[in-house]
Amino acid sequence: MKIFLMQNAQLGHAKTFLLQPIMAVATQQQECELIDNIEDSELVVVVGDQLPFDSRLEGKKVFVTHVEQLLFSPEDTIKQALTKKQDYVAPTEKSAVQNSESSSINNTVKNIVAVTACPTGVAHTFMSAEAITKYAQAKGWNVKVETRGQGGAKNILSTEDITAADLVFVAADIDVDLSKFKGKPLYRTSTGLALKKTAQEFDKAFQQAKIYDSSDQSTQTTKDTEKKGLYKHLMTGVSHMLPLVVAGGLLIAISFMFGIEAFKDATIAGGLPTALMEIGGGAAFHLMIAVFAGYVAFSIADRPGLSVGLVGGMLATTAGAGILGGIVAGFLAGYVVKLLNSSIQLPASLSSLKPILILPLLGSAIVGLAMIYLINPPVKALMDSLVNWLNTMGQTNAIVLGVVLGTMMCIDMGGPVNKAAYTFGTGLIASGVYTPMAAIMAAGMVPPIGMAIATFLARNKFTSSQRDAGKASFVLGLCFISEGALPFVASDPIRVIISSIIGGAVAGAISLWAAIGLQAPHGGLFVIPFVSDPKTYLLAIAVGALLTGVIYAVIKPKEE
Repeated sequence: MKIFLMQNAQLGHAKTFLLQPIMAVATQQQECELIDNIEDSELVVVVGDQLPFDSRLEGKKVFVTHVEQLLFSPEDTIKQALTKKQDYVAPTEKSAVQNSESSSINNTVKNIVAVTACPTGVAHTFMSAEAITKYAQAKGWNVKVETRGQGGAKNILSTEDITAADLVFVAADIDVDLSKFKGKPLYRTSTGLALKKTAQEFDKAFQQAKIYDSSDQSTQTTKDTEKKGLYKHLMTGVSHMLPLVVAGGLLIAISFMFGIEAFKDATIAGGLPTALMEIGGGAAFHLMIAVFAGYVAFSIADRPGLSVGLVGGMLATTAGAGILGGIVAGFLAGYVVKLLNSSIQLPASLSSLKPILILPLLGSAIVGLAMIYLINPPVKALMDSLVNWLNTMGQTNAIVLGVVLGTMMCIDMGGPVNKAAYTFGTGLIASGVYTPMAAIMAAGMVPPIGMAIATFLARNKFTSSQRDAGKASFVLGLCFISEGALPFVASDPIRVIISSIIGGAVAGAISLWAAIGLQAPHGGLFVIPFVSDPKTYLLAIAVGALLTGVIYAVIKPKEE
């Protein structure tokens, strides 16, 4: 195979330098020969961002690569050039001059690597990954998506995948480690946008992607970016706290199956209820706020913030400041450590002391003293008042709160408002208040189940693909994955959201009116046996979902 190396004008006079590594590889492979005459070549390797407008390439096989890939992985470059070469299709002269991204995308096979992650690590993580994969495949690109869910990272990107990538597409609502992408063009967005507006986000990615530098992660300057950053920090803490809450809550609920106060008697069932309560309540629940605060601080200040956040969160727990104290501790620890890190400048010989000695010491002292003397007393008083109000509120207030929480859960299907309500309910579990969490989960199950009911009641108003989506939506709803309704929201947002809010508000109101408690913040159908009143709880979900389904079946216009 006779290969000609062509460089874009923007690379200047670098061809001689570029030839050195690729020449060495080519001479080792008998089927390859690097030549200086483009007319006699069988394959042209173009080094740059896009195919040039060049009549000499007519009828040639071409392959586009980046200069970094050619320099650092010449052997992989040759292999990819031989296996992924394509017939040359000339871009328009105008688009070539303007460096138009559309011509580059249409005339070259892109190698896309992506990472998805959401706060719960359950729904948006995998649904956005599927949307990215489908869109890239439809474009004819090579794509691989690494999902970072609650079960850990799956489909992990290898060094070879990253080296060959033209774009790193990160769809994450929490802080994720991106250090392995250093030096690659990277674009960040949310899982919601990647799921709902995939084409728009890829267009922006090719226009706005910047070379990632892991040493500079704090370039947030605008107010909008900072607001998104605060939400990301909060959700990073929630995502790491969630497994502790789920495990602890279920273990406590199992201990109650031996009797509501069986854990107080170590002679019952060989002390098993006591042991389960100690594991769930004494360990998991005792750690949850500290872990939450630690990872909020980690999201803000990276590794140096983790230990300080853990200390602040544990102080909030022992003082009884609850989730509100944990939120304050996490953000305080993160920004204190971040400020110390930027303010303290040491010579290179002593720089290693900063992350392991100076920052943890000063950060823990500052945050710890602030928590003990300034923050915990008023926050504990506020938290005690909130808990007391929730435990003693009458049925009217309970219904109102149920309507509010139900509405929040259904207004954006896994978005910021939904997550705010979810964080509220999850945080109250640590303070021994379990009724809001039950209402929140009941309302969150309503939209996807309601959409499934609508497709059954008004089959003629839905296409066959929508009816199939309804079946999947029903299963997701049973698992408390509100995002199962998103395909319907995307096609008919106003009617779906209105129908969902009405049903979700009713389900939440019934649940709180009946004072049903739930100690596990996730699981859907699988944790219903552990609620305080399973029959009434199932009734609340059924009434809400049926109401949503009937309303949407009536108001939805027939699909053309």
